Amino acid sequence: MRFLELKNDEFALTDDIINNIPHYVILSHTWGADTEEVTFRDLKDGTGKDKTGYRKIRFCGEQAKHDGLQYFWIDTCCIDKSNNTELAEAINSMFRWYRNAAKCYVYLSDVPRDAPNTDDAFCQLPWESAFRKSRWFTRGWTLQELIAPKSVEFFSRYWDQLGNKTSLRTIIHEITGIPDKALQGVPLSDFTVTERMSWAEQRETTREEDQAYSLLGIFGVCMPLLYSEGKKHAFKRLREVINVNSSELDLEVLRRLPYAVDAPFNSYTKQDQSICLPNTRVGLLNEIYKWVDSEDKRCIFWLNGLAGTGKSTIARTVARKYFEQNRLGASFFFQKAEEIIAVQLAHNALSFRRYISEAAKEQIDIVNYSFHDQWHQLVLRPLSKLNKRLSPFSYLLIVDALDECNNEDHIRTILQLLAEVQLLTTVRLRVFLTSRPNISIRRGICDIPQAEHQDFVLHSIRPTIVNHDIYLFLKYNLGIIGQEWTFGANWPGEEVLKQLVLYACGLFIWAATACRFIREGKQFAHKRLNTLLKGSSSIITAPEKSLNEIYLAVLKHSISSEYLDDEKKEVRNILKHTLGSIVVLLLPLSISSLCRLLHFPKKDVDRTFEDLYAIFDIPEDPTRPFRLHHPSFRDFLLNKDRCGEFWVDRKKAHQNLAAKCIQLMSQTLKKDVCELFAPGYQAAQVESSRIQKCLPPEVQYACLYWVQHLQKSGSRAYDGGKAHRFLQSHLLHWLEALGWMGKTSEGIQAIISLEAYIPATESPNLHAFIHDAKRFALYSRLAIEQAPLQLYCSALVFSPEKSIVRKTFENYIPSWIQRKPRVQAHWSAALQTLEGHFSYVTSVAFSPDGKQVVSGSWDKTVRLWDAATGAALQMLEGHRSSVNSVAFSPDGKQVVSGSGDKKVRLWDAATGATLQTLEGHSSSVYSVAFFSDGKQVVSGSWDRTVQLWDASTGAALQTLKGHSSFVNSVAFSSDGKQVVSGSGDKTVQLWDASTGAALRTHKGHSSYVTSVAFSPDGKQVVSGSWDKTVRLWDASTGAALQTLEGHSSSVNCVAFSSDGKQVVSGSSDETVRLWDTATGAALQTLEGHSSSVTSVAFSPDDKQVVSGSWDRTVRLWDASTGAGLQTLEGYFSYVYSVAFSPDGKKVVSGSSDKTVRLWDTVTGAALRTLEGHSSSVNSVAFSFDGKQVVSGSSDKTVRLWDAATGAALQTLEGHSSSVNCVAFSSDGKKVVSESWDKTVRLWDASTGATLQLESHSSFVNPVDSVAFSPNSTLSTLHVSDYWVVEHKADILWLPPDYRSICEAIWDQTIVLGHSSGKLSFLQFRQGPKLIVRS
Repeated sequence: MRFLELKNDEFALTDDIINNIPHYVILSHTWGADTEEVTFRDLKDGTGKDKTGYRKIRFCGEQAKHDGLQYFWIDTCCIDKSNNTELAEAINSMFRWYRNAAKCYVYLSDVPRDAPNTDDAFCQLPWESAFRKSRWFTRGWTLQELIAPKSVEFFSRYWDQLGNKTSLRTIIHEITGIPDKALQGVPLSDFTVTERMSWAEQRETTREEDQAYSLLGIFGVCMPLLYSEGKKHAFKRLREVINVNSSELDLEVLRRLPYAVDAPFNSYTKQDQSICLPNTRVGLLNEIYKWVDSEDKRCIFWLNGLAGTGKSTIARTVARKYFEQNRLGASFFFQKAEEIIAVQLAHNALSFRRYISEAAKEQIDIVNYSFHDQWHQLVLRPLSKLNKRLSPFSYLLIVDALDECNNEDHIRTILQLLAEVQLLTTVRLRVFLTSRPNISIRRGICDIPQAEHQDFVLHSIRPTIVNHDIYLFLKYNLGIIGQEWTFGANWPGEEVLKQLVLYACGLFIWAATACRFIREGKQFAHKRLNTLLKGSSSIITAPEKSLNEIYLAVLKHSISSEYLDDEKKEVRNILKHTLGSIVVLLLPLSISSLCRLLHFPKKDVDRTFEDLYAIFDIPEDPTRPFRLHHPSFRDFLLNKDRCGEFWVDRKKAHQNLAAKCIQLMSQTLKKDVCELFAPGYQAAQVESSRIQKCLPPEVQYACLYWVQHLQKSGSRAYDGGKAHRFLQSHLLHWLEALGWMGKTSEGIQAIISLEAYIPATESPNLHAFIHDAKRFALYSRLAIEQAPLQLYCSALVFSPEKSIVRKTFENYIPSWIQRKPRVQAHWSAALQTLEGHFSYVTSVAFSPDGKQVVSGSWDKTVRLWDAATGAALQMLEGHRSSVNSVAFSPDGKQVVSGSGDKKVRLWDAATGATLQTLEGHSSSVYSVAFFSDGKQVVSGSWDRTVQLWDASTGAALQTLKGHSSFVNSVAFSSDGKQVVSGSGDKTVQLWDASTGAALRTHKGHSSYVTSVAFSPDGKQVVSGSWDKTVRLWDASTGAALQTLEGHSSSVNCVAFSSDGKQVVSGSSDETVRLWDTATGAALQTLEGHSSSVTSVAFSPDDKQVVSGSWDRTVRLWDASTGAGLQTLEGYFSYVYSVAFSPDGKKVVSGSSDKTVRLWDTVTGAALRTLEGHSSSVNSVAFSFDGKQVVSGSSDKTVRLWDAATGAALQTLEGHSSSVNCVAFSSDGKKVVSESWDKTVRLWDASTGATLQLESHSSFVNPVDSVAFSPNSTLSTLHVSDYWVVEHKADILWLPPDYRSICEAIWDQTIVLGHSSGKLSFLQFRQGPKLIVRS
């Protein structure tokens, strides 16, 4: 590698350096014409100084010298491109060279520093619009030049520094789509091949092969260069090299996905399950095979039939046939199994494996995603990438017994997702589905267009055909039994077979159960056969009666006739108790787990099941789940009229299980149940084997289902009862266990349902405890999910002082947290904070039933959330720019979104599928809404128009023109006859929705109108504006009714309550406010967001408000209360800087409210307020003797204060822009300050005189503060990614309300400065930070 160096104002090339590479700078730029760039030959010949490119060399050398570096490298002239070997080596080494550079300068020749932002009024920097359009971001080679270096600095056409990769990362992410983590230096192996390829999709290179060669470093591979091979062949070779390096990783990634080993038709546990005998089901099987193999556009075959008609046997037969043809994609008896489908597909279709592996690496927590996201990420999207030439064109997916899913909403979602396979073009995926004809499944099938599914009703086959098949089944299986026990070749005889066929009444399950029952009699099989023949009616019976008789025969036979009557009664009760628990289990368990759950000796349970193999599928391995052979036995046992003395009382069975679950959890759950000790241990890092060992299946079952069993029992839980005592002792242990299991949301849902189940009037103390537990779990949900041991740290520490849970478990807080922050007395109006978006949240809305929240963000996604638990349900992707507005349809089945990509999209709220893309606007869409009947959509755009669309066809119905500036907000009136719009032209406009005519214009705002809405009765309109006001208007006359004032910054969003009595508004002052529409009085001010509030809405019952903010969060608030936080108050705006005094007894802080404040570290009391600055205080520091304070401000001054009296000592003037950073020298005689005016100044602290001035050629980024303890060693504490960290270990998670924008540390004490203007103090004890059981 050869470099340039500046010698005697001349540039010279070094020799080719192989070892001991010096520190160097590297230049990234876009090439001009070949005649303009200085080449290697030019430098060798001493020419090229007159070329345009020479100025880049000179700048790079001078800037490197300024940064203290002697050597620099530029691709145009440091590579001898006439030497093919050197060129190939350079290209294969390029990524490494950029990565190892001390700095990378990016020269943007098309970005002047003072370019006007003509295209986007929201660009915050004067050159931002030109920066976003720079050619540098479109070139292929600059991708690695952006990602590889640790330090990347951007310079304008005139060499002004614009910023660096860190300070500009949000803008860079929006331009390039490259994730923040990749820009921050996370290993590129953490990103899938597909994702990395997508970063280069829109980039270009001069030579087509370079589009592939420029990615070598991105994938960490090398290959020879063949510049005549063409782009297609170059990418083919690149793919081959990548595949060689990654094939071994694919299987490793797949192993991380949950895989139900019992799910496939040919799993070990299903090896004894039969397929259709030869010459049976002939006609039906041929029809199924014809459908699979044909070009039929019906992608789903639904085989439905009554219980026991042989659906599963047919499914296994079909699966076997296509497995042998290598065309079976996946098969399973219904479970929660989107990931199972993917894993089976990966194993059965090898060409598919890589794409699934990439998807799993891309989303490491995919198993926690919704059905929709798992299906799309792990199945549909990878399938769409298959190459027709390399894979079979058709695969079969078999889903058996969908009716076993007990969640009707899930059934509907699954059917809709399965129907999406007809969208695949690279491969044909057939779905063979079996179930009983349940109402929910019939409705789900009806929702799929008739042309996309084929139905077959199994129980409608002619009885003669069914009886013939049952006859063959019985003859075959009883013939085997006869041979085993030498009953004779013709046993049991033709007449007996015919009689048994009549008893079966068309039910294969009867025939199968009878054969198992007879086989288990072994040498007494003929006696069991006689039992069946005598016990069954001599005439043809109804199918249900026939099943009753066979099940009763099996149960009675399991009780020995040799027992005395009392003994028979006792055995029958044990049998009922055991069977009752089994048939109401909400998830199958193994025999061993069931014994531990029920506290039964295993030998007693084994003895009970000894003669029940005809009913139960009991594996030899006692740790594997056992199941009913057929669900009809459950129906039989729970029906008193059918089973008589064996009847199981469903409610009593649930009551018994609830009690057993509580008993088991009380005995096994404990603090730090997995013995990990570290408070910051991440749930994702714990091996599943460790969780299974510490939380075995029966304990996990109890944790998940005890509340459901309690509810299904119908019994009440009372103050002081078992449930109350369990929660008082083990609430935190239970939540911890759920955290390790990845089931926190399920736990919160259980608490919510328990609160609704227990009347406050009957059990006031228990109800109050559960309500507080709900608030506690919602507030700490993110901590529990990430690091469950934070329940004993963060969750308790930051809960309100009077929280029942906090007071109950306060002694669980580790003793190493010596000082806790001052917190609010009671739970605030903020119910929960939903985090997940990677950029500003711009819009939020409730679903009509209030169960879901939808949000849109600048991260280009739409997200759906569970309003009760806060769990993320769906992520809808498709927009190519920021999502600015979202709304639900009136029936809640669709979501509409408007985006900066100029498009409006309609989505299916259940599946996340895109239904329509509405195109027609010529600029960003900033507002969307549905008409009350859901048939029309209205959108407002920065193209100054309002458009009406047909929601079903996507057709444009009307274009409403009249605004003279961009349209920010639109809404329909409740009757759909009018549309209201708010615009940057400061007006509110009403339109006739049918004709498009402008009806009236409301004027009065003095700045942009940002948000508008109709009252529910359509008589009023509310509007919010950048003039900081909310206004109410008479919709019919245009008269101004009210002007609501109180916000201290622009109002960004407004909405009416459903009764029209209240208005909610969100503002850039970071607050949400509630107003009385009749009087204009302010009712509530909801504080908690740390940035502008961009969207607000009421829940349908008006009890909650949802808000979205530029702080990237969605918050849910209780609209009836407004209690705020009560930490250290005094400031009314951002705290920008905090620092400890040298003795640690005081803290100084500076704020955007223009003041400097001194605080007592021990009590948290405010000591003094130092006033004098005329703008934000950006930096503060103590002198080393603690007697003085220095502050720097946006008013361009530095001030010195007496720390004891608060008196102003000096005002140091000289900077021409904001002062960002100040500090004292160790002797207290000098002060240093750094400013946006590109200078660093040194001052005499006693006289105020300027001692030294150092100018920089560009803006100097402020240096992050560090705090020293008295012995001048760095503190081991710091804050990183929402955690307080000691050394490299996370010790305390900071909830959203307590996240800092600055912090100061003294020894083991840390003070956090918040955007709310408050300070929080924490003190830790020296030594290990462990979770220890008391």
